[in-house]
Amino acid sequence: MLVVDDEPAIRMLCRLNLELEGFRVLEAGSLAAARSILDAEPVAVLLVDVHLGDGDGRDLARELAGRDGAPRIALLTGTYELQEHERAGAEALIEKPFTLVELVSTVRRLAGDVDSSMT
Repeated sequence: MLVVDDEPAIRMLCRLNLELEGFRVLEAGSLAAARSILDAEPVAVLLVDVHLGDGDGRDLARELAGRDGAPRIALLTGTYELQEHERAGAEALIEKPFTLVELVSTVRRLAGDVDSSMT
């Protein structure tokens, strides 16, 4: 899985807790870094912040929507509640601050039958 957030503390919190649950977690601090990782590695689940320093995470979600084997996507947001039409096709929304139970349960739901040792 890939966690994209421009706040290092949020990325670390997600990575450490999801790794404890058996997930392999990659991190990116920008949309540019996320695109590089997505071009190089298969990613089953993507957690992406809506507001990033170099753009809007919903743009990345829209880009991925047309790809074969696109990851399942959850948007992270701390600024406002997104209406359904603003979610860019993401399957889940995680509002900051979130609980670890919420994070893990959302990722497990999105991962579904995907082997948790995958990203």
